[in-house]
Amino acid sequence: MLWVKTLHILFVVSWFAGLFYLPRIYVNLAQNQDPAVQACLLGMARRLYSFTSKLAVLAVLFGLGLFLGFKLGQGQGWMHAKLLFVLVVIAYHLACGRLLKTFEAGRNTRSHRYYRWFNEAPVLLLLIIVALVVVRPF
Repeated sequence: MLWVKTLHILFVVSWFAGLFYLPRIYVNLAQNQDPAVQACLLGMARRLYSFTSKLAVLAVLFGLGLFLGFKLGQGQGWMHAKLLFVLVVIAYHLACGRLLKTFEAGRNTRSHRYYRWFNEAPVLLLLIIVALVVVRPF
C-alpha cells in the first residue's frame, strides 16, 4: 500500500507541475505574435500537454487503487470533497487542452491577463486538496 501511495503522490506532483507551467506558455502565446516564437511555444505546449496527460492518468489510476483497493477514506466526507476537487482538476486539465486547440487554430481571443489568472487555479485546487487530505475537516 505504501508503494501505491508513493506512486500516487509522485504522479500527482508531476501532473501539477505540468498544470503550473502550461498556462504560463499560454501567457507567452497571448503576448507574442512572432510566428517563429508562436511555433516554438505551440510545440512546447503540445509536448507538455501530452506528457502531462499521461501523468494525470497515472495519478488517477494509483489514486483509484488507493480508494478502491485499500478502502482509503471511503465513507468519509473529506474524501468525497477531495474527489469533487479532483474532478475539477480533471476539468481544468481538459480546459487546458481545449485552449491549446484554440491557439493551434489561431483563434485565441483572450489576453495574457486572462491566462495569468487562469494559471492561479491549479495552485488553489492543490491547496484545497492537500488541506482536505491532511486536515480531514469532516
